[in-house]
Amino acid sequence: MPVHIGFVTPRWARVWRHRAGVVGAVCALSATGLAAGVVHERVPHAERADVTPARGRVSPALGAAPAARPVPHVPTPRLGAQAAIILDPVTGETLWERNSHEPRAIASITKVMTVMLFLEQHPDLSRDVVISRQDVRQASTTYLRRGERVTLRDLVHLALVASDNAAARALARVSAWGSKRFVARMNAKAAELGLTQTRFADPSGLDEGNVASAYDVSRLILAAGERPAVAEIMRKRTYQVHTSRRVRDIRSTNRLLGTRVDVMAGKTGYIDKAGYCLATLVQLDDGRTVSVVVLGAQSSSGRFREARGLVDWLSTKASVLLTSAAE
Repeated sequence: MPVHIGFVTPRWARVWRHRAGVVGAVCALSATGLAAGVVHERVPHAERADVTPARGRVSPALGAAPAARPVPHVPTPRLGAQAAIILDPVTGETLWERNSHEPRAIASITKVMTVMLFLEQHPDLSRDVVISRQDVRQASTTYLRRGERVTLRDLVHLALVASDNAAARALARVSAWGSKRFVARMNAKAAELGLTQTRFADPSGLDEGNVASAYDVSRLILAAGERPAVAEIMRKRTYQVHTSRRVRDIRSTNRLLGTRVDVMAGKTGYIDKAGYCLATLVQLDDGRTVSVVVLGAQSSSGRFREARGLVDWLSTKASVLLTSAAE
């Protein structure tokens, strides 16, 4: 069933205003069981190659829809991930999903909330911070060492570009709330954004207690994409970090950057409990913007391949819905 979110901004509205007629026509498909191109994954792709888009309801904002002629079935995207979603940021409708409302561990996608919340304090990003033993202890992925001095600006980039766990911990520790209260603020922010299936246990994502549904993650990455300072960092393929001891070039963990996919924002995640995860905001060739989330993929390369597959599906195979409605 279509779902709606409450934080659509004028920016997204401008992108889609010229497509209002087509969207209205698409909604007309509800009379034949095809509402706004919504497709729900119900069986593994290995068991059935084609599915009929699930019945939906017409958005009240678009008014009553006239009957439309039947259209061909749309092949479902092939996916190995445990959960995934394609979400329209303007209408808030789910264009395709698999297990999108089941809470799952999200690993380092957690850092999106960490950085968003930290930057809301409007900190002086030129301020130096000394890395502590607590920051680097069992940090898994980190470029930092105990006793190094590094700016808040570099910590923010390390967290989002390189998915540095020590950097995320340091940001929480030096925030106005301190580490423990920072996590409480993360959960409060999630509630404020309406992320009802999201819970945070630490700022890095290493804790298995950081959980969210694919649907909530899609809304989180949309919220991040609406913050220019956050989205700009997530679009950087490389960044140079200067500490008190050395200079390091870091590379983004998001391998969609620099490919044919136009990434507007994105973040990866991985721990054993979560599998390989990716949340991204992409712009399609026709100017449409969608959020694509893949959770629990079986390999690092697989999450990017499956995200690209979802983008391709929406851009090509699923366009039969729009074309038929327009006709």
